[in-house]
Amino acid sequence: MTLLQRFPAFFLAAMLALLVGCASTSQQEGTGEYIDDTVITTKVKAAIFNEPTLKSAEINVETFKGVVQLSGFVNSQSDINKAVEIARSVEGVKSVRNDMRVK
Repeated sequence: MTLLQRFPAFFLAAMLALLVGCASTSQQEGTGEYIDDTVITTKVKAAIFNEPTLKSAEINVETFKGVVQLSGFVNSQSDINKAVEIARSVEGVKSVRNDMRVK
């Protein structure tokens, strides 16, 4: 078999490996999901930052497959409730995990 005859098979195998490498699993996001989660995280952080009653520097936001996790320390239970409410209102958020604690 000449080199020219092997090239299509090699090219097909390489493309298949590339596509499988970008797929998501239950433990790892695909490229598109990662970008979506980054956008959601940014939107949630901006919404919390724009809320004058919350100290946004003390609230951490992480997103994985549309599930937002809020963590950190706040002054009251009402601050926790407000942050969760704000996060839930952001487009693309599937659910919110609340790991915030009152100081």
